Amino acid sequence: MFSLTAVAVDLHTSPQDVPSIPAWFAEVAVLAQHCAHQGIFEALHHVRVARGRMGHYEVSDFVALLLGYAASGEPTLEAFWERVAPFAGPYMALFGRDRLPHRSTLSRFLAAVDAAGLAALRHLFEQDLTQRGPTAEECGGLYDRQGTRLVIFDVDGTRQAARQRALVTSSDFPPPRRRLVPVCAPGYTGRQRGEVVRTRTTILQAHTQQWLGTYGHPGNGDYSGELLDACRTIAAYLRAKGLPLSQGLLRLDGLYGTASVLAHIQRYGLGFVGRGRDYQLLAHPRVQERLRHPCDQTVPHPETGVQREVFEVGYRDDWLEPLPDLELTCRVIVTRRVAPADPEESTVGKRIGALVYELFLVSHPATSLSAVDVLALYNGRGAFEQVLSDEDQEQDPDRWCSHTAWGQEFWQIVCQWVWNMRLELGQVGRENVLRWTDWAEPEAVSVPAPLPPTAPEEPVEDETVALYGPLELAREWAKARGRLAGTDFELLDAGTVRCPAGHLLRPRERRTLPTGDLRILYAAKAADCRACALAPQCRGTGASGEQPRRVSAVRRFLGHHQRPKQAPWQTPPMGETHAEQEGRNLLWCDISGRSLRRRFVAWLRGQRVTISGPLATRARTTTHPQPRRWTRAQRAHRRLRWTERLARNAVATDAPSYTVTLCGIAPALAAYLGLPSACAS
Repeated sequence: MFSLTAVAVDLHTSPQDVPSIPAWFAEVAVLAQHCAHQGIFEALHHVRVARGRMGHYEVSDFVALLLGYAASGEPTLEAFWERVAPFAGPYMALFGRDRLPHRSTLSRFLAAVDAAGLAALRHLFEQDLTQRGPTAEECGGLYDRQGTRLVIFDVDGTRQAARQRALVTSSDFPPPRRRLVPVCAPGYTGRQRGEVVRTRTTILQAHTQQWLGTYGHPGNGDYSGELLDACRTIAAYLRAKGLPLSQGLLRLDGLYGTASVLAHIQRYGLGFVGRGRDYQLLAHPRVQERLRHPCDQTVPHPETGVQREVFEVGYRDDWLEPLPDLELTCRVIVTRRVAPADPEESTVGKRIGALVYELFLVSHPATSLSAVDVLALYNGRGAFEQVLSDEDQEQDPDRWCSHTAWGQEFWQIVCQWVWNMRLELGQVGRENVLRWTDWAEPEAVSVPAPLPPTAPEEPVEDETVALYGPLELAREWAKARGRLAGTDFELLDAGTVRCPAGHLLRPRERRTLPTGDLRILYAAKAADCRACALAPQCRGTGASGEQPRRVSAVRRFLGHHQRPKQAPWQTPPMGETHAEQEGRNLLWCDISGRSLRRRFVAWLRGQRVTISGPLATRARTTTHPQPRRWTRAQRAHRRLRWTERLARNAVATDAPSYTVTLCGIAPALAAYLGLPSACAS
C-alpha cells in the first residue's frame, strides 16, 4: 500500500486565497506591449461609439477585454471574467487603463456599436495589416508555368448556428421575443429544426494564413456584396505590398461561379479560379462540339482513384452574359466522370445520364495554368477548410458575444487581429521561414486548335454590338399603387440599388423589350422586407407581404455599332500560338502559419510569469473619506468631450504600479516589442 508518509515530501496547507496566474497572461502581456509599441491603442481613440449611458469606459477598455478573451481560449466570457478578476489591476494596467469593466457593461457596449464605429475599427485593422506583417518577398506565392508570381486568396463563408426553443404563440402568453432576430435568420435547408444561422465571409491570404477581413450577414448572407468588399480589401493589400493587381488570384467555390459575380472581380483587375454553376453552358453548341472530341487528359483523383476526363474548351466572352457595362472574358474547362451507381447519391457537379460534368472558370491562359493545374489548385481549397478548423480550435470566433450584428462583427474583427499578431510575433527572430514546394513537374502545355464552326461563320474582323443608355429607375406608376416609387431608391451601380431603409436590391431578371430597350428587375431579400419598418409603405396596400419588393430599371436602346471582334473561340490572349510549349515547374511558396502560431502560444504558456504589486484584493480603509466637491457640469451631468471621456479610466499618476516579469522571451522578440531583456533569477 502506498503511504504518503513514506515519501520525502512535507505537505502544508494554507487558508489564504492565492489564485494562480492564468497560463495565458504572458501572451496577453506580449500582445498588449505590441499594440502599445506599434501605436495601435493610440489609434483606437479614433474609434468612437456613442451610447445612451456612456458610463466610465471607452472603446479601448472593451477592445482590451476582447483581445484578452480571444487570446485566452476560455470557453465563455463568464469563465474569462472569473480568471481575470483577481488580476484586474495589472491586466488593465497593461493597456494603460485603470478599472476592469463588468461583462454586462461589455454586453451593453457591443449592443451600442453602430456602422460608423465598426467601419472605423475595420479601417484600423486593414491599415495595420498593410503596414506591418510579412514583406512583399515574405508573402509567398504560386509561380506558374511562365514563372509569373501569383498570390492566392481564399474567399468563402462559414456559418454560426444558434438553436431556438419552440414557444407557445397563443393569446394566453406574451408574444415571444427572440434575442437573435437582429443577427440571425433561417439559412439553407437541411439544418436542424429550430436553428437559425449567421453567415460570415472570410478572406484568407493562402501563403501566410493571414486574415484580411470578415463580413457577416443574417441567414445565408449577401455573398455578392461581401465579395465586392473582399475585392476592395485584396486590392488595397496588394497595393500596400507593392504588387500589381494582376498577380492577385481569388480561389472561389461554386457559390460565386456566375458571370455577373466574376465580371466584378475582373473589373478590379484581379484574377480568379473557381467552379462554375451555370450548367446551362453545357448545352452550348461549341461546348457540345468540344465534348464530342477526345479529352485533353485523364486525371485520377489521388485518394479515391476516380478518373476525370479534362476538356480544355477555351475562351469565350459573348455567351457568358454579365451585367450591363461589365465585360467578362474567361477560360472554360469541363471535366467529366462516371456517375455513381446509386442514383440517389449526391454528387458535386451536373449529373446527365450516366456521367457527371463539372465546370471551371479561369481568368489565366493555359500557358500560365494548364487545365490539370487548375484542378489541382482548386482542390487545394481544402487547406482553407483546415485553417477554419484551426481557427475554431485556437480562438473560436463564432462564439456569441453579442446579440447585435455590428457587435458580433466587432468581436470577430478583434479575433482576427489576434490571429494575425500571433503570426507576426511568431515570425520575429526566425530565419528562412519560407517553404518551397514543387506543386507540379514541367509538362508540355498544349493549347487546342480552334474547332470547325457548327453554324454560319461569324465575322472575323468586327462584330455588331448593341448600345444602351444609362439606367433609369421606374418613376410615377408605383405612386398610383400607393407605395414608394423607383425614384425613392438610390442606384449605386449597375448591380446594386439601395432602398430607403438601407437594404440592397440586386438584379434578378433581364428582359429585352419589343422596342429594343433592356429592362432589369431588381429584388430585395425576403428577410430584409419581412423585418423592415417601411414595408407597408414600400409594398403598398394591395401587396400580400410574402414577396420582397422589386424595382425595375430600363436602359434605352441607342442602336448598333461595329467594333473589332474580341478573342475568338479557343484563341488565348497575348498572341499565344497553338503549338506545344514547354512550361516550367509549378512552385508553391508559403510559410508554416500553424507552426508559427502554436509554437509562439505554447512557449509563452509554458514559461513562468511573476507579478509584483497590489492585486485585486485591497485592504479597506477605516477612516471616512473627505466629501467630494462637485462642479456644476458634474452635477448637471453635462456631456463630456471625447478626450475627457477617454481620460476617465486612464491610469492615474498616483495609481499603484506593477512589475510583470515574463520568462522565455527571446532577445529578438524583446527588441521588437521595445522591452528590456534580463536573466531571470
